[in-house]
Amino acid sequence: MDDVYRTILKPSEETLFKDRNSKFFGYAFPVLNEDDIKESLELLKKQHHSAGHLCYAWQLGTDVTQFRVNDDGEPSNSAGMPIYGQIQSYELTNILVVSVRYFGGTKLGVGGLINAYRSSARLAIEASKVVEKTIDTYFDLKFGYDQMSKVMRIIKETKATLVSQKLEATCEMRISIRKSETVHISEIFSAIYPLEIHQLEV
Repeated sequence: MDDVYRTILKPSEETLFKDRNSKFFGYAFPVLNEDDIKESLELLKKQHHSAGHLCYAWQLGTDVTQFRVNDDGEPSNSAGMPIYGQIQSYELTNILVVSVRYFGGTKLGVGGLINAYRSSARLAIEASKVVEKTIDTYFDLKFGYDQMSKVMRIIKETKATLVSQKLEATCEMRISIRKSETVHISEIFSAIYPLEIHQLEV
């Protein structure tokens, strides 16, 4: 379905992958914007201030996605891209996956690094609770008190979510509905007069 996406609910437990004495600590964080990402990375940098490399990948968005990878001094595409590959493999978004490496004295080579960072990312994702969420559309409704019962009945029947309401001289409500039901609910409410419906740009 095109109105469902997969993400994680809360930060993962710390995971550990070892290869020839190098240690790779893995983490996954749910993020909604670049400020969330920055905050999580700064937290890890403080925690692992003596680590050699803090490599990561993230993806944000549902309809339109953006992503970034960072090798943090490792050979080009040997760390960030393997981590991002796991994000794609599990079809996740709004997620940051980080692998922190402590060098163990033996070079792993590019192939070894790719395998280590990919494994570290996989362990972090597997330590997370992956959930499916719907992509929702939001509407503002404005109507008179006499239409309250009709509006509430439609909200219940269509399984829309009442986000907020302001009940003064006129009633104002904000509702959300999964994207695939957008046209349907818009048509139902547009047929009620004199109710005003306005779709929000997200």
